[in-house]
Amino acid sequence: MHDEVSGLMKKESIEFKAEVNELLSLVIHSLYTNKEIFLRELISNASDAIDKLKYESLTDKALTEEGTEFRIKLAVDAKAGTLAISDNGIGMSREDVVRELGTIAHSGTREFLAALVKGEAAGHPELIGQFGVGFYSAFMVADRVAVVSKMAGSDEAVRWESSAGGSFTVEEAEREGHGTDVVLFLKQEEKDHLSQWRLKEIVTKYSDFIEHAVVMDVEREVEDKDDPSKKTTVTEEETLNSRKAIWLKRPAEVTDEEYKKFYSHVSHDFMPPAETTHFKAEGTSEFTALVFIPERAPVNILYKDFKPGPMLYVRRVQIMQNCEDLVPPYLRFVKGVVDSSDLPLNVSREMLQNNPSVEVIRKNITKKVLDALKRMKDNRTEQYENFHGQLGRVLKEGIHYDFARKEEIASLALMEATSTEPGKFTDLDAYLERMKPGQEEIYYITSTSRTEADASPYLESFRAKGYEVLIMLDEVDDIIMSSLGEFKGKKVRSATKGDISLDGEEKDKKAEELGGLMGFIKEELKGKVKDVRPSGRLTDSPCCLVAQEGGLDHNLEAMMRAMGQEMPPQERILEVNPTHPLVQAMDARHKAGGAEDELREYVSLLYGQARLLMGDRPEDPAAFAKSLNKLMVKDAEK
Repeated sequence: MHDEVSGLMKKESIEFKAEVNELLSLVIHSLYTNKEIFLRELISNASDAIDKLKYESLTDKALTEEGTEFRIKLAVDAKAGTLAISDNGIGMSREDVVRELGTIAHSGTREFLAALVKGEAAGHPELIGQFGVGFYSAFMVADRVAVVSKMAGSDEAVRWESSAGGSFTVEEAEREGHGTDVVLFLKQEEKDHLSQWRLKEIVTKYSDFIEHAVVMDVEREVEDKDDPSKKTTVTEEETLNSRKAIWLKRPAEVTDEEYKKFYSHVSHDFMPPAETTHFKAEGTSEFTALVFIPERAPVNILYKDFKPGPMLYVRRVQIMQNCEDLVPPYLRFVKGVVDSSDLPLNVSREMLQNNPSVEVIRKNITKKVLDALKRMKDNRTEQYENFHGQLGRVLKEGIHYDFARKEEIASLALMEATSTEPGKFTDLDAYLERMKPGQEEIYYITSTSRTEADASPYLESFRAKGYEVLIMLDEVDDIIMSSLGEFKGKKVRSATKGDISLDGEEKDKKAEELGGLMGFIKEELKGKVKDVRPSGRLTDSPCCLVAQEGGLDHNLEAMMRAMGQEMPPQERILEVNPTHPLVQAMDARHKAGGAEDELREYVSLLYGQARLLMGDRPEDPAAFAKSLNKLMVKDAEK
């Protein structure tokens, strides 16, 4: 695809992948607010390139010259209408350029693009930074972008250029030294970004905490040395960012505004954080941590290519952009920075996994974050409810995965209950305080909606006894609550599983009278249900299907099947309400003898009804409807 004549690479035109084309179209035509974030994204990319080179040069000294001053330079050419952002970082090869700037390898890109199309992200162009595609924000202000890059350790440079018209070109180029230049040919209406004061303003706003110097040649008037009454214009290179390692300062020295700016820098989130935790640990392991809990969920947190964990520094040298070993998976939304004095500069991901210093850091951060969440929950209820609505599902994973802290995490969970108004929340501690005398267990039900839960027949006897039931609406809640097992000495039980009897001896007495009918139903449903038994949870409905204790919840089973998971058949138990008029009539018919065909039809209808109440469909919908119609006609003819 390229010509090797005379050893030169011929200019080659390559089409963007479909996702890039779609993204560029949306960036150019749909995103209008906060256009200035393009500079933050490009400076952030330049900083990452320098950090990568610094890390690589720890083991390969030949990649950089001794005493290299790493920096990012902004260069304005008012006549040409261009703004260039240059770095002396790791640089890119031709293959890197084609791959990094021509494709998007992110599993959540489809959903992100769909959100843009719907307008959900139209006011938040900064979200593209969360997907690692911030480079394309350049096209919000430029109608043409050129990239010249030379990889450290290579003699070859490459030029990439595009006008976002569906393709880009790649050709050989010249560049002195390793690094990357991104040149923006600004749109006419965006020429204010050629202004020195405007660029200073944007850098101070978004990139003040970048570790590397962001510099620019600035013109200023000074007194003429020969004639103090006259002014002369000189050009001097000025550093635009403060380069303060904010995490190494004492918390008392940092303002809320500085915390907000730094949070925006590390998270690509314009909203202020919900909580900020800044502390220094000394003793067996010395480190400083500045971590943030977001107000809202990162847009790509549920995708496999989401990069969790704070930045890891060792004595102010960035080792990793995202170190997932510093936080447990259920706190993967935490952003920030950790600076260790104990870890070696050449630490690898493999070394981190079993490093005792890392374990100490993780335990400390976990405790601090959980403490901060508890303070928010206790003191800022509305803000915590907003946080929980966004990230509660992720936080609750800790109940399943972190055995030592599962009760602490469970106490942070919010849920609705039969005692609360729809949309209002309670928690496990409040539930314990409201438990009825003699009640020994915490009951919950999983459902897809509050309306469905309120109408569930599984709750009939609980309402009759005045027992409160927690209503869990996340698909994973059944696994979470099963993992919890008990809370502060009280067993946690599903209202839809196991043999629950709240009526005691009264139920057993009535059940004895149905022995023959139960045997008949069990025989008719052989192979379809594991057992048939009288129900202690029904008061108004004739029957229901329940899972065995420890079995899989129906909603979770349906979700896993929809995801293509192979699921073994779940054997359920048919519970029959001994006091229901329909069951009483069937019992009378059975005791009278004969009419077995009719009874079989009733059993089939009973089973179909139980499947419907569980949220499933009858085994044979057509036969179910036919039998139902037959009964309706018979009743109408009376």
